[in-house]
Amino acid sequence: MRKRENAADGLIRYLEGGVSPFHTAGLAAEEFERAGYRELGLSDSWALERGRGYYVRACGSSMFAFRVNPGFGRLQGFRIAAAHTDWPCMRIKPAPDMSQGPYGKLNVETYGGPILNTWLDRPLSAAGRVTLKGEGCFAPVTRLVDFKRPIAVIPNLAIHMNRDVNRGVELNRQKDMAPLIGRSLEGETGGGNEFVEALAAEAGAPVEDILFFELSLYNCDRPEYVGLNGEFLLSPRLDDVTSVKACVDGLLGGGGRRDGVDMAVFFDHEEIGSRTRQGAGSVLLPVIMEKICRSFGYSDEDCLNSRFRSFLLSVDVAHGVHPNQPEKSDVTNQVFLGGGVAVKTESCQKYATDGAAIGVIRGICERHGIPYQMFAGRSDMAGGSTLGSIASAFTVMNTVDVGIPILAMHSARELMGAADQEALTSLLTAYYRESEETDR
Repeated sequence: MRKRENAADGLIRYLEGGVSPFHTAGLAAEEFERAGYRELGLSDSWALERGRGYYVRACGSSMFAFRVNPGFGRLQGFRIAAAHTDWPCMRIKPAPDMSQGPYGKLNVETYGGPILNTWLDRPLSAAGRVTLKGEGCFAPVTRLVDFKRPIAVIPNLAIHMNRDVNRGVELNRQKDMAPLIGRSLEGETGGGNEFVEALAAEAGAPVEDILFFELSLYNCDRPEYVGLNGEFLLSPRLDDVTSVKACVDGLLGGGGRRDGVDMAVFFDHEEIGSRTRQGAGSVLLPVIMEKICRSFGYSDEDCLNSRFRSFLLSVDVAHGVHPNQPEKSDVTNQVFLGGGVAVKTESCQKYATDGAAIGVIRGICERHGIPYQMFAGRSDMAGGSTLGSIASAFTVMNTVDVGIPILAMHSARELMGAADQEALTSLLTAYYRESEETDR
Protein backbone atom coordinates (compact mmCIF):
# COMPACT_ATOMS: atom_id res chain seq x y z
CA MET A 1 0.00 0.00 0.00
CA ARG A 2 1.57 3.28 -1.05
CA LYS A 3 1.99 6.31 1.23
CA ARG A 4 -0.36 9.08 0.16
CA GLU A 5 0.80 12.68 -0.26
CA ASN A 6 -1.25 15.60 1.00
CA ALA A 7 -4.43 15.28 -1.06
CA ALA A 8 -4.79 18.96 -1.98
CA ASP A 9 -1.12 19.32 -2.93
CA GLY A 10 -1.39 16.22 -5.11
CA LEU A 11 -4.51 17.63 -6.72
CA ILE A 12 -2.61 20.78 -7.72
CA ARG A 13 -0.27 18.70 -9.91
CA TYR A 14 -3.29 17.34 -11.78
CA LEU A 15 -4.88 20.78 -12.09
CA GLU A 16 -1.71 22.15 -13.64
CA GLY A 17 -1.18 19.18 -15.96
CA GLY A 18 -4.78 18.31 -16.88
CA VAL A 19 -5.06 21.02 -19.52
CA SER A 20 -7.20 18.96 -21.91
CA PRO A 21 -9.20 15.73 -21.58
CA PHE A 22 -6.36 13.92 -23.37
CA HIS A 23 -3.79 15.24 -20.90
CA THR A 24 -5.98 14.43 -17.89
CA ALA A 25 -6.45 10.83 -19.04
CA GLY A 26 -2.72 10.69 -19.77
CA LEU A 27 -1.82 11.82 -16.24
CA ALA A 28 -3.93 9.03 -14.79
CA ALA A 29 -2.42 6.46 -17.17
CA GLU A 30 1.10 7.50 -16.18
CA GLU A 31 0.30 7.10 -12.50
CA PHE A 32 -1.16 3.63 -13.00
CA GLU A 33 1.82 2.67 -15.15
CA ARG A 34 4.21 3.70 -12.35
CA ALA A 35 2.17 1.60 -9.93
CA GLY A 36 2.72 -1.50 -12.07
CA TYR A 37 -0.57 -1.60 -13.95
CA ARG A 38 -0.21 -3.03 -17.45
CA GLU A 39 -1.77 -1.34 -20.48
CA LEU A 40 -4.22 -3.34 -22.61
CA GLY A 41 -5.49 -2.60 -26.10
CA LEU A 42 -9.22 -2.11 -26.33
CA SER A 43 -9.46 -4.36 -29.39
CA ASP A 44 -6.97 -6.99 -28.16
CA SER A 45 -7.77 -10.38 -26.67
CA TRP A 46 -7.14 -10.21 -22.94
CA ALA A 47 -5.43 -12.89 -20.87
CA LEU A 48 -5.84 -11.42 -17.40
CA GLU A 49 -4.40 -12.68 -14.14
CA ARG A 50 -5.88 -12.46 -10.69
CA GLY A 51 -3.99 -10.15 -8.40
CA ARG A 52 -2.86 -7.86 -11.24
CA GLY A 53 -3.78 -4.33 -12.28
CA TYR A 54 -4.50 -3.13 -15.83
CA TYR A 55 -5.60 0.00 -17.68
CA VAL A 56 -7.23 0.64 -21.05
CA ARG A 57 -7.33 3.89 -23.02
CA ALA A 58 -10.38 4.65 -25.13
CA CYS A 59 -10.44 7.32 -27.85
CA GLY A 60 -7.55 9.13 -26.19
CA SER A 61 -9.64 11.04 -23.65
CA SER A 62 -11.29 8.22 -21.68
CA MET A 63 -9.59 5.56 -19.57
CA PHE A 64 -10.44 2.49 -17.49
CA ALA A 65 -8.12 1.19 -14.78
CA PHE A 66 -8.92 -1.96 -12.82
CA ARG A 67 -7.49 -4.44 -10.35
CA VAL A 68 -8.57 -8.09 -10.49
CA ASN A 69 -8.56 -9.17 -6.87
CA PRO A 70 -6.99 -12.56 -5.98
CA GLY A 71 -10.29 -14.32 -5.26
CA PHE A 72 -12.29 -12.98 -8.19
CA GLY A 73 -14.78 -15.63 -9.32
CA ARG A 74 -18.05 -16.03 -11.13
CA LEU A 75 -21.06 -14.27 -9.56
CA GLN A 76 -18.79 -11.63 -8.04
CA GLY A 77 -19.29 -7.97 -8.90
CA PHE A 78 -17.31 -4.87 -9.78
CA ARG A 79 -16.72 -1.92 -7.48
CA ILE A 80 -16.50 1.12 -9.76
CA ALA A 81 -15.87 4.85 -9.30
CA ALA A 82 -16.33 7.12 -12.32
CA ALA A 83 -15.40 10.74 -13.06
CA HIS A 84 -15.06 12.84 -16.21
CA THR A 85 -12.04 14.35 -17.95
CA ASP A 86 -13.67 17.31 -19.73
CA TRP A 87 -14.63 20.81 -18.56
CA PRO A 88 -16.47 23.79 -20.10
CA CYS A 89 -14.16 25.84 -22.30
CA MET A 90 -13.54 27.20 -25.79
CA ARG A 91 -12.59 24.70 -28.50
CA ILE A 92 -10.63 25.85 -31.56
CA LYS A 93 -12.38 25.34 -34.90
CA PRO A 94 -10.74 24.05 -38.11
CA ALA A 95 -9.28 26.84 -40.26
CA PRO A 96 -9.07 28.96 -37.09
CA ASP A 97 -7.03 31.97 -38.20
CA MET A 98 -8.96 35.25 -38.54
CA SER A 99 -7.96 38.90 -38.57
CA GLN A 100 -9.43 42.29 -37.73
CA GLY A 101 -7.19 44.99 -39.13
CA PRO A 102 -3.69 44.11 -37.90
CA TYR A 103 -5.01 41.85 -35.13
CA GLY A 104 -4.77 38.08 -35.44
CA LYS A 105 -7.70 36.20 -33.88
CA LEU A 106 -8.91 32.63 -33.42
CA ASN A 107 -12.23 31.19 -34.51
CA VAL A 108 -13.53 29.19 -31.54
CA GLU A 109 -16.72 27.49 -30.40
CA THR A 110 -18.12 27.07 -26.91
CA TYR A 111 -17.86 23.60 -25.39
CA GLY A 112 -20.32 22.81 -22.61
CA GLY A 113 -21.76 25.59 -20.48
CA PRO A 114 -18.99 27.96 -19.35
CA ILE A 115 -19.67 31.26 -17.57
CA LEU A 116 -18.51 33.27 -20.55
CA ASN A 117 -17.56 36.54 -18.89
CA THR A 118 -15.11 34.77 -16.57
CA TRP A 119 -13.00 33.90 -19.62
CA LEU A 120 -12.44 37.55 -20.48
CA ASP A 121 -9.02 39.11 -19.72
CA ARG A 122 -7.50 35.75 -18.77
CA PRO A 123 -4.13 34.41 -19.98
CA LEU A 124 -5.14 31.54 -22.28
CA SER A 125 -3.12 28.71 -23.73
CA ALA A 126 -4.07 25.78 -25.97
CA ALA A 127 -3.68 22.02 -25.55
CA GLY A 128 -5.09 18.80 -26.95
CA ARG A 129 -4.49 16.28 -29.71
CA VAL A 130 -3.18 16.74 -33.24
CA THR A 131 -3.72 14.17 -36.00
CA LEU A 132 -0.86 13.91 -38.50
CA LYS A 133 -0.24 12.01 -41.70
CA GLY A 134 1.09 8.52 -41.14
CA GLU A 135 2.34 5.75 -43.41
CA GLY A 136 -1.11 5.15 -44.88
CA CYS A 137 -4.58 6.67 -45.03
CA PHE A 138 -5.86 4.34 -42.32
CA ALA A 139 -2.81 4.85 -40.08
CA PRO A 140 -2.68 8.54 -39.09
CA VAL A 141 -0.44 9.53 -36.19
CA THR A 142 -1.78 11.36 -33.13
CA ARG A 143 0.31 13.56 -30.88
CA LEU A 144 -0.49 15.52 -27.71
CA VAL A 145 0.45 19.20 -27.68
CA ASP A 146 0.46 21.87 -25.00
CA PHE A 147 1.70 25.39 -25.74
CA LYS A 148 2.42 25.79 -21.99
CA ARG A 149 2.35 29.57 -22.21
CA PRO A 150 -0.29 32.27 -22.67
CA ILE A 151 -0.89 32.65 -26.39
CA ALA A 152 -4.34 34.27 -26.39
CA VAL A 153 -6.66 36.61 -24.52
CA ILE A 154 -10.31 37.59 -24.94
CA PRO A 155 -10.29 41.31 -24.08
CA ASN A 156 -13.17 43.02 -22.36
CA LEU A 157 -14.78 46.10 -23.88
CA ALA A 158 -13.98 49.27 -21.88
CA ILE A 159 -16.78 50.56 -19.66
CA HIS A 160 -16.69 53.85 -21.60
CA MET A 161 -17.88 51.94 -24.67
CA ASN A 162 -20.31 49.73 -22.76
CA ARG A 163 -21.92 51.74 -19.96
CA ASP A 164 -24.37 48.97 -19.07
CA VAL A 165 -21.72 46.33 -18.48
CA ASN A 166 -22.26 46.26 -14.70
CA ARG A 167 -25.97 45.67 -15.23
CA GLY A 168 -25.22 42.47 -17.10
CA VAL A 169 -24.48 42.23 -20.82
CA GLU A 170 -25.05 39.11 -22.92
CA LEU A 171 -21.96 37.95 -24.81
CA ASN A 172 -22.27 36.61 -28.35
CA ARG A 173 -20.43 33.30 -28.53
CA GLN A 174 -19.24 33.84 -32.11
CA LYS A 175 -18.37 37.53 -32.05
CA ASP A 176 -17.45 38.42 -28.47
CA MET A 177 -15.51 35.29 -27.53
CA ALA A 178 -12.93 35.32 -30.36
CA PRO A 179 -9.47 35.36 -28.71
CA LEU A 180 -6.74 37.78 -29.74
CA ILE A 181 -3.49 35.95 -30.53
CA GLY A 182 -1.25 38.74 -31.86
CA ARG A 183 -0.76 41.04 -34.81
CA SER A 184 -1.70 39.42 -38.10
CA LEU A 185 1.00 39.32 -40.76
CA GLU A 186 -1.74 39.61 -43.37
CA GLY A 187 -3.06 42.96 -42.12
CA GLU A 188 -6.58 43.88 -43.14
CA THR A 189 -6.69 41.37 -45.99
CA GLY A 190 -6.96 38.41 -43.59
CA GLY A 191 -6.20 34.85 -44.64
CA GLY A 192 -3.19 34.37 -42.36
CA ASN A 193 -2.09 30.99 -41.07
CA GLU A 194 -0.20 32.06 -37.96
CA PHE A 195 -1.86 29.76 -35.45
CA VAL A 196 -1.67 26.64 -37.61
CA GLU A 197 2.01 27.34 -38.27
CA ALA A 198 2.64 27.75 -34.55
CA LEU A 199 0.74 24.51 -33.89
CA ALA A 200 2.89 22.67 -36.44
CA ALA A 201 6.01 23.87 -34.62
CA GLU A 202 4.62 22.64 -31.29
CA ALA A 203 3.74 19.28 -32.83
CA GLY A 204 7.15 18.98 -34.52
CA ALA A 205 5.61 18.40 -37.94
CA PRO A 206 5.17 20.29 -41.24
CA VAL A 207 1.96 22.27 -41.64
CA GLU A 208 0.94 20.09 -44.58
CA ASP A 209 1.05 16.99 -42.34
CA ILE A 210 -1.69 18.29 -40.03
CA LEU A 211 -4.92 16.49 -40.85
CA PHE A 212 -7.00 17.63 -37.88
CA PHE A 213 -6.71 18.91 -34.34
CA GLU A 214 -8.83 18.75 -31.17
CA LEU A 215 -7.65 21.67 -29.07
CA SER A 216 -9.05 23.39 -25.99
CA LEU A 217 -8.21 26.86 -24.82
CA TYR A 218 -7.37 26.72 -21.13
CA ASN A 219 -6.88 29.27 -18.38
CA CYS A 220 -3.19 29.58 -17.44
CA ASP A 221 -3.95 30.94 -13.96
CA ARG A 222 -2.22 28.74 -11.40
CA PRO A 223 -4.05 27.03 -8.53
CA GLU A 224 -3.79 29.11 -5.34
CA TYR A 225 -4.61 28.54 -1.69
CA VAL A 226 -6.72 31.49 -0.50
CA GLY A 227 -8.29 32.54 2.80
CA LEU A 228 -6.72 33.79 6.01
CA ASN A 229 -5.62 30.25 6.83
CA GLY A 230 -5.35 28.96 3.27
CA GLU A 231 -8.51 26.92 3.76
CA PHE A 232 -9.74 27.32 0.17
CA LEU A 233 -8.26 26.32 -3.18
CA LEU A 234 -8.95 28.59 -6.17
CA SER A 235 -8.18 27.04 -9.55
CA PRO A 236 -9.31 26.33 -13.10
CA ARG A 237 -10.71 22.87 -13.84
CA LEU A 238 -11.82 21.79 -10.36
CA ASP A 239 -14.83 20.33 -12.18
CA ASP A 240 -13.91 17.49 -12.49
CA VAL A 241 -10.16 17.05 -11.99
CA THR A 242 -10.84 16.84 -8.24
CA SER A 243 -12.73 13.60 -8.83
CA VAL A 244 -10.25 12.14 -11.30
CA LYS A 245 -7.41 12.55 -8.82
CA ALA A 246 -9.45 11.13 -5.93
CA CYS A 247 -10.42 8.07 -8.00
CA VAL A 248 -6.77 7.43 -8.93
CA ASP A 249 -5.59 7.81 -5.33
CA GLY A 250 -8.47 5.73 -4.02
CA LEU A 251 -7.84 2.79 -6.34
CA LEU A 252 -4.07 2.80 -5.78
CA GLY A 253 -4.36 3.27 -2.03
CA GLY A 254 -7.39 1.09 -1.37
CA GLY A 255 -6.18 -2.43 -2.08
CA GLY A 256 -6.69 -5.39 0.22
CA ARG A 257 -10.04 -6.86 -0.81
CA ARG A 258 -9.95 -10.51 -1.82
CA ASP A 259 -13.01 -10.74 -4.07
CA GLY A 260 -14.37 -8.89 -7.11
CA VAL A 261 -12.83 -6.31 -9.42
CA ASP A 262 -12.02 -2.73 -8.40
CA MET A 263 -12.22 -0.16 -11.21
CA ALA A 264 -11.71 3.58 -11.79
CA VAL A 265 -13.36 4.98 -14.93
CA PHE A 266 -12.71 8.34 -16.59
CA PHE A 267 -15.23 9.33 -19.25
CA ASP A 268 -15.06 12.24 -21.66
CA HIS A 269 -17.95 14.43 -22.88
CA GLU A 270 -19.91 14.67 -19.61
CA GLU A 271 -20.25 18.42 -20.13
CA ILE A 272 -22.11 17.90 -23.42
CA GLY A 273 -24.42 15.09 -22.36
CA SER A 274 -22.21 11.94 -22.30
CA ARG A 275 -23.90 10.36 -25.33
CA THR A 276 -20.79 9.76 -27.38
CA ARG A 277 -18.57 6.75 -27.96
CA GLN A 278 -16.18 7.80 -25.16
CA GLY A 279 -18.91 9.09 -22.87
CA ALA A 280 -20.86 7.46 -20.06
CA GLY A 281 -23.81 7.06 -22.44
CA SER A 282 -21.88 4.57 -24.59
CA VAL A 283 -21.50 0.79 -24.22
CA LEU A 284 -17.84 1.14 -23.22
CA LEU A 285 -18.27 0.32 -19.54
CA PRO A 286 -20.45 -2.80 -19.94
CA VAL A 287 -18.25 -4.01 -22.82
CA ILE A 288 -15.07 -3.72 -20.75
CA MET A 289 -16.75 -5.45 -17.80
CA GLU A 290 -17.75 -8.27 -20.14
CA LYS A 291 -14.22 -8.56 -21.59
CA ILE A 292 -12.84 -8.93 -18.07
CA CYS A 293 -15.31 -11.70 -17.23
CA ARG A 294 -14.74 -13.41 -20.57
CA SER A 295 -10.99 -13.47 -19.92
CA PHE A 296 -11.70 -15.88 -17.05
CA GLY A 297 -14.02 -18.07 -19.12
CA TYR A 298 -17.32 -16.91 -17.63
CA SER A 299 -20.56 -17.45 -19.55
CA ASP A 300 -23.01 -14.88 -20.91
CA GLU A 301 -25.20 -15.29 -17.83
CA ASP A 302 -22.18 -15.03 -15.54
CA CYS A 303 -21.27 -11.71 -17.18
CA LEU A 304 -24.80 -10.37 -16.65
CA ASN A 305 -25.01 -11.56 -13.07
CA SER A 306 -21.64 -10.02 -12.29
CA ARG A 307 -22.90 -6.69 -13.58
CA PHE A 308 -26.08 -6.88 -11.49
CA ARG A 309 -23.96 -7.47 -8.37
CA SER A 310 -21.79 -4.40 -9.02
CA PHE A 311 -21.74 -0.92 -7.50
CA LEU A 312 -21.08 2.45 -9.19
CA LEU A 313 -19.90 5.59 -7.44
CA SER A 314 -20.40 8.60 -9.73
CA VAL A 315 -17.91 11.25 -8.59
CA ASP A 316 -18.48 14.87 -9.64
CA VAL A 317 -18.57 18.27 -7.96
CA ALA A 318 -21.62 19.69 -6.15
CA HIS A 319 -22.98 23.21 -5.59
CA GLY A 320 -21.81 24.67 -2.30
CA VAL A 321 -23.85 27.34 -0.50
CA HIS A 322 -22.86 30.76 -1.85
CA PRO A 323 -21.93 33.18 0.96
CA ASN A 324 -23.62 36.14 -0.75
CA GLN A 325 -26.64 34.30 -2.15
CA PRO A 326 -27.54 31.50 0.27
CA GLU A 327 -31.15 31.65 -0.90
CA LYS A 328 -30.08 29.88 -4.11
CA SER A 329 -29.58 26.67 -2.09
CA ASP A 330 -32.13 24.29 -0.61
CA VAL A 331 -33.51 25.31 2.79
CA THR A 332 -32.45 22.14 4.66
CA ASN A 333 -30.02 20.21 2.44
CA GLN A 334 -27.09 22.60 2.23
CA VAL A 335 -23.42 21.77 1.68
CA PHE A 336 -20.53 24.07 2.57
CA LEU A 337 -16.94 24.28 1.39
CA GLY A 338 -14.73 22.53 3.92
CA GLY A 339 -17.60 20.47 5.32
CA GLY A 340 -16.70 17.19 3.63
CA VAL A 341 -18.00 15.09 0.74
CA ALA A 342 -21.42 15.93 -0.70
CA VAL A 343 -23.78 12.96 -1.18
CA LYS A 344 -26.12 14.16 -3.92
CA THR A 345 -29.82 13.32 -4.27
CA GLU A 346 -32.48 14.27 -6.81
CA SER A 347 -35.82 12.49 -7.18
CA CYS A 348 -35.97 13.16 -10.94
CA GLN A 349 -32.69 11.24 -11.24
CA LYS A 350 -30.38 13.91 -12.61
CA TYR A 351 -28.26 12.45 -9.85
CA ALA A 352 -28.46 8.71 -9.29
CA THR A 353 -30.52 8.56 -6.11
CA ASP A 354 -30.75 4.99 -4.82
CA GLY A 355 -31.58 4.43 -1.16
CA ALA A 356 -29.55 1.25 -0.75
CA ALA A 357 -26.52 2.77 -2.48
CA ILE A 358 -26.68 5.96 -0.39
CA GLY A 359 -26.91 3.77 2.70
CA VAL A 360 -23.67 2.06 1.71
CA ILE A 361 -21.79 5.34 1.25
CA ARG A 362 -23.10 6.86 4.48
CA GLY A 363 -22.12 3.66 6.27
CA ILE A 364 -18.57 3.87 4.92
CA CYS A 365 -18.26 7.52 5.90
CA GLU A 366 -19.53 6.91 9.42
CA ARG A 367 -17.38 3.82 9.97
CA HIS A 368 -14.21 5.65 8.93
CA GLY A 369 -14.99 9.10 10.36
CA ILE A 370 -15.14 10.74 6.91
CA PRO A 371 -17.04 14.06 6.96
CA TYR A 372 -20.00 14.14 4.58
CA GLN A 373 -23.03 16.32 3.82
CA MET A 374 -26.36 15.56 2.14
CA PHE A 375 -27.11 17.68 -0.94
CA ALA A 376 -30.40 18.46 -2.69
CA GLY A 377 -31.22 21.40 -4.93
CA ARG A 378 -34.05 23.91 -4.60
CA SER A 379 -37.36 22.55 -5.86
CA ASP A 380 -37.95 25.62 -8.05
CA MET A 381 -34.50 25.68 -9.65
CA ALA A 382 -33.20 23.22 -12.24
CA GLY A 383 -29.76 21.94 -11.37
CA GLY A 384 -27.10 20.20 -13.38
CA SER A 385 -26.69 16.50 -13.95
CA THR A 386 -23.79 14.10 -14.11
CA LEU A 387 -22.84 10.73 -15.53
CA GLY A 388 -24.22 8.52 -12.75
CA SER A 389 -27.80 8.05 -13.94
CA ILE A 390 -26.66 7.70 -17.56
CA ALA A 391 -24.03 5.04 -16.89
CA SER A 392 -26.24 3.10 -14.47
CA ALA A 393 -28.98 2.88 -17.11
CA PHE A 394 -26.55 0.90 -19.29
CA THR A 395 -25.13 -1.25 -16.52
CA VAL A 396 -28.12 -1.64 -14.14
CA MET A 397 -26.24 -1.51 -10.85
CA ASN A 398 -26.62 0.32 -7.55
CA THR A 399 -25.36 3.87 -8.07
CA VAL A 400 -24.87 7.00 -5.98
CA ASP A 401 -23.52 10.47 -6.84
CA VAL A 402 -20.93 12.11 -4.58
CA GLY A 403 -18.40 14.91 -4.96
CA ILE A 404 -16.68 17.95 -3.54
CA PRO A 405 -18.80 21.09 -3.03
CA ILE A 406 -17.48 24.07 -4.99
CA LEU A 407 -18.43 27.66 -5.77
CA ALA A 408 -18.43 29.33 -9.20
CA MET A 409 -19.02 26.02 -11.00
CA HIS A 410 -18.23 26.37 -14.74
CA SER A 411 -16.29 29.58 -14.17
CA ALA A 412 -12.79 29.94 -15.60
CA ARG A 413 -11.72 29.68 -11.93
CA GLU A 414 -13.65 27.71 -9.33
CA LEU A 415 -13.36 27.55 -5.53
CA MET A 416 -13.28 24.55 -3.18
CA GLY A 417 -12.43 23.77 0.43
CA ALA A 418 -8.88 22.41 0.50
CA ALA A 419 -9.73 19.85 3.21
CA ASP A 420 -12.52 18.35 1.10
CA GLN A 421 -10.05 16.68 -1.26
CA GLU A 422 -8.74 14.68 1.69
CA ALA A 423 -12.29 13.68 2.63
CA LEU A 424 -13.10 12.56 -0.92
CA THR A 425 -9.84 10.64 -1.25
CA SER A 426 -10.48 8.93 2.10
CA LEU A 427 -13.96 7.92 0.93
CA LEU A 428 -12.64 6.46 -2.31
CA THR A 429 -9.87 4.60 -0.50
CA ALA A 430 -12.29 3.10 2.03
CA TYR A 431 -14.77 2.31 -0.75
CA TYR A 432 -12.23 0.06 -2.46
CA ARG A 433 -11.09 -1.55 0.81
CA GLU A 434 -14.40 -2.45 2.45
CA SER A 435 -15.36 -6.11 2.66
CA GLU A 436 -17.74 -7.60 0.11
CA GLU A 437 -20.75 -7.52 2.44
CA THR A 438 -20.88 -3.73 2.01
CA ASP A 439 -22.31 -3.88 -1.52
CA ARG A 440 -24.90 -6.62 -1.02
